[in-house]
Amino acid sequence: MFNICRCKGDTVTSKNNTILIKNRFTPFTLNLRGQLKTFDRPLVMGILNLTPDSFYTLSRLNEETIIERAGQMIAEGVDILDIGGQSTRPGAERISAEEERMRIEPAVRAIRSAFPEVIISIDTFYGSVAQRALELGADLINDVSAGSLDPEIIEVAAMAGCPYVLMHMQGEPQMMQHNPQYTHVVNDIIYFFSEKIKLLRSKGIHDIVLDPGFGFGKTAEHNFELLAATHDLKLFNLPVLIGVSRKKMIQRAISGTAEEALSGTIAANTIALLEGASILRVHDVKPAVDARSIVLNTQKEKQ
Repeated sequence: MFNICRCKGDTVTSKNNTILIKNRFTPFTLNLRGQLKTFDRPLVMGILNLTPDSFYTLSRLNEETIIERAGQMIAEGVDILDIGGQSTRPGAERISAEEERMRIEPAVRAIRSAFPEVIISIDTFYGSVAQRALELGADLINDVSAGSLDPEIIEVAAMAGCPYVLMHMQGEPQMMQHNPQYTHVVNDIIYFFSEKIKLLRSKGIHDIVLDPGFGFGKTAEHNFELLAATHDLKLFNLPVLIGVSRKKMIQRAISGTAEEALSGTIAANTIALLEGASILRVHDVKPAVDARSIVLNTQKEKQ
């Protein structure tokens, strides 16, 4: 068991297995289509949902609107476009790999053609969907299930040599919010990551991004405890992705709807950045880019 402490210095491990963690952003590298790229600031990942049932209605796109929305996000400073064809909100019904592939294939092809330099992430837990998206020009896989819903996706990531977003989810979307239980949510997820990282590395996957999975089998209390402990996840020396955009944890905290949750999302994202988050996954790009600018300028002044 690790005893986790905060400090202002670099990450080190003491003789007593005490992890001392620097809260500021840590630069990281990703292998994107054969090119090793180093990022010296947090990245903003924009959500592009090709689903009719995403929890935030204004994020629902189709083949006709997705290029315009992608272009808007790029103009606002997005770093990664995350394309998904299946809703994983609590209670969502699972669609087949074939139906999901038919939703995302035209979008990935069109976005890669229109914006050849942008980084594209494919949000899927199906190996076959991930494989097709990578063939069409996607750069990385964002898997909410960590390989539990379709183990083939890990083999796809290994063969492609692409980055893999490893997300924690307790249960499955259909039932995950039915009384989730943890011994200690932060420690339990750290243990989960340690085991999954060993598995991925044994398969030859080394570009790993950690996502604690806000709202995926967690109560509001679990979610806010995880947000406050973003710095703890840095003990693996891997980039950490935070995805809280307009989610139920924000809605409940502000007593509002998803449509009213932008200001709460900005506050939560700012906390995540101050705690060293590497990637923010958001519906609203410009507010996240602006929050990043404020945090980085503030930290620069304190150095």
